[in-house]
Amino acid sequence: MTVTRLYRAVGQRELDLIEATDWTRFPPRLDWQPIFYPVLTEDYATGIARDWNTKDQENGSVGYVTAFNVDTAFLSRYEVHDVGGRELQEYWIPAEELEEFNSDIVGPIEVLSELRGAPPVRVR
Repeated sequence: MTVTRLYRAVGQRELDLIEATDWTRFPPRLDWQPIFYPVLTEDYATGIARDWNTKDQENGSVGYVTAFNVDTAFLSRYEVHDVGGRELQEYWIPAEELEEFNSDIVGPIEVLSELRGAPPVRVR
């Protein structure tokens, strides 16, 4: 079997849900999240974690970069989307297909890095 390495930036809540599956699955999307977006490079995922997750105070101001392998034959049914240059490419997996996507993850979801934002400043 051939696998494709993908990456995803997640916050603390999503990481906790992934850990609860023994590092094997991503949690279902929320009602307002119709698409699951795994990305093709670690740099792109790091940018998302740094620029978005670390600024989300309700989620602990922390971002994690995860990596995982997916069966390439399964993944071939989806197009790669270029969202701002060759370095910014991602797959768009419809939320209703995430469970099937999860079943085609090969091996564990790994945490590659953790990024922390500045603690919130309190104004008296």
